[in-house]
Amino acid sequence: MRPAREEDGPALAALSRPFVHTGALRERPLALYLSRASDFLVAQAPDGSLEGCVGLRAHPSAGVLYNFCVAAHRQGSGMGGRLLRAAFARARSRSLPTLFTATTGDGRLFLRHGFTPTDPVLAPATWARSLDPARDARVLAITL
Repeated sequence: MRPAREEDGPALAALSRPFVHTGALRERPLALYLSRASDFLVAQAPDGSLEGCVGLRAHPSAGVLYNFCVAAHRQGSGMGGRLLRAAFARARSRSLPTLFTATTGDGRLFLRHGFTPTDPVLAPATWARSLDPARDARVLAITL
C-alpha cells in the first residue's frame, strides 16, 4: 500500500471503470482523480499496475471512504481488508474519530471490518447531500 500520486490519476480512473459500468461506483471525471490523488491509498502490483484503491476524504468531524475497489483478479486475496486497515491507520493519524462510507452492494467487507448501518444525517452533511438517491446506497459507519 502506498499513497497515490497525481500521475496515478489515469490508472485510478481505469481501475474504477469496470465498477462504474456495473453501477457499483459513481462515475468520476479524470480531473477528480488527478486533483484528489492525495486522498487515495493504492495497492500496486510488482509490474507497477494498480490493483486496488480507496479514497479517504477528511471532513471537520469525520472521514469518508469512497471509490473503494479491488481489481477482479485480486478479489478474495485479502487486498480489500489490507486497504481498509491502511485507510483506518491514515484516518487515525489525521485524528478522524469516525469513518463513513456508502455502498450499493451488500457491504460484507465493510461489515466484517466493524462498520454498521447508520442514518445518513449523522454523516458529514456535504457528503450526505451528494449521495444520489436513485442509487439507493446504504450508509455505513465505524468509530475508530
